[in-house]
Amino acid sequence: MARAAVVGAGMTKFGVHDKPLQELFGEAALPALDDAGVEPSEIDAFYFGNAMSGQAENDTHLGPKLASHVGMAGVPVQRFEDACATSSNAFKNAVEAVDAGIHDVVLVGGVERCTPETGQDTAAMTRIFASASHRQYEQPTGLTFPGVFALFTKRHMHEYGTTEEQLAEVAVKNHGNGALNPNAHFGKETTVEEALDGPIVADPFRLMDCCPFSDGASAVVVVSDELADSYDAPVDVSGVGHATDVVPIGDKDTPHVTQAARDAAAQAYEQADTSAAEMDFAEVHDCFTGAEILASEALGLVEDGEGGPAAEAGRTARDGDVPINPSGGLKAKGHPIGATGTAQLVELTEQLRGTAGERQIDGADSAVAHNLGGDAATTVVTVMEVRQ
Repeated sequence: MARAAVVGAGMTKFGVHDKPLQELFGEAALPALDDAGVEPSEIDAFYFGNAMSGQAENDTHLGPKLASHVGMAGVPVQRFEDACATSSNAFKNAVEAVDAGIHDVVLVGGVERCTPETGQDTAAMTRIFASASHRQYEQPTGLTFPGVFALFTKRHMHEYGTTEEQLAEVAVKNHGNGALNPNAHFGKETTVEEALDGPIVADPFRLMDCCPFSDGASAVVVVSDELADSYDAPVDVSGVGHATDVVPIGDKDTPHVTQAARDAAAQAYEQADTSAAEMDFAEVHDCFTGAEILASEALGLVEDGEGGPAAEAGRTARDGDVPINPSGGLKAKGHPIGATGTAQLVELTEQLRGTAGERQIDGADSAVAHNLGGDAATTVVTVMEVRQ
């Protein structure tokens, strides 16, 4: 049974933007409202995600700034911050609100600027990103997220024999998909040879294993199940799971397993009365190529240890049996932290409506989105389906 439905979706191109946050968000929110066929005055509440504007741009108290910019002054607004899972958690709370009858029509979105347009260089933004790691145990060592996910991936290599060539295959696939996505930060294809020839960032990751810092915004309109049929092309939200894990890597029993993702996926599948085997494709948090491999296993799309071989065999390609990241993923589409979660849901909406253009997954009826925050200590998993 549907818990809610998405009836409108919009997003900006991800990349480098020089607009202030409220203007950038407006370029996603207003198209989402138009897509839903609703006016700002019809929105009951606004839930949005932004992770770093306070540190990066000295710009906080964003709720009324964004709401008034898109014509929703007076609407209750709630900002969420959960590292990279920020707007996914905003969406989860919106779904719960309409499912509980608190609101009928909710705007959900996210916005972030992470490029030097913020006034911060790459080193400074890397430090700001790292604020999501453990303040006492990890930050003093200089550990940043390339190192965090490199540690997860090296352990996965040790356990299952995952190879650098398999990581490169993930990059090649996602860049190929991103080349078909007009909103992607990177629209250029690459090869395994080019990926393996890149400079080391954090062993085993080379440059092409890492997603970019991006600016961007995304938004969806969520309505109650009871109202969904009064809108054009609603897409059902049938399950949303949310779980956490311990933060320090040294305290994780099996860091290559990403336990929070498994717990959140179990919740989402149970709510939706479905399983991984029923998913026609997935959008996952591939901040690094190794993260996609871990996510494919955590979601149950492939067996443990089979994430690397599945990528190498083409199983996760758009025409494979378990397509992953037809949007290009964070790797090619880009990663504006607060906008990433709802951008995944924009992709699910377009694919399930059959409007994704050249990157369309044929016959897609159900899909899963996986978005994690920090060092895999927060994960939100969403199942969406074509409305019957």
